Amino acid sequence: MADERGGTFFVVRGPVEPGDKRGRELGFPTANIALRDQRGELGDGVWAGWAERADGTRVAAAVSVGRRPTYYGADGYRLVEAYLLDFEGDLYDERLTVWLGSHLRDQEAYGSAQELIDALARDVARTREWVAAHPAGDLPGLGTPPPDGEVRRIG
Repeated sequence: MADERGGTFFVVRGPVEPGDKRGRELGFPTANIALRDQRGELGDGVWAGWAERADGTRVAAAVSVGRRPTYYGADGYRLVEAYLLDFEGDLYDERLTVWLGSHLRDQEAYGSAQELIDALARDVARTREWVAAHPAGDLPGLGTPPPDGEVRRIG
């Protein structure tokens, strides 16, 4: 976990790819970035963080890293799903850089779409609290960006 130690983040970067649009159906549309690491060295979970758009704009984000166990169990493809708070627009094919700042919880399979929606709403509320205390201007420098889909620890 990054925020308790002050300044350590995991960063992943890559083009936003089309998904199955399930996040949109649940009311939480996500920007999906494929991960090179399918073994899970980072570990699956939900994070509070920031997403930086190609134009340099930074947007608070609740971020899921993993296989989407509610729908795919252990067989899903690992990816980053970033829900950009208070953002509307098309991000397809845009290259995002995502900072994972605070691990909120582990991935979990839910028994219904409503249970997942409720958990996502709690994740968003916790993300809002975290970003209020960790403004985008305080993010560490990225240096040389990691290759697309590769997770890098910085800070």
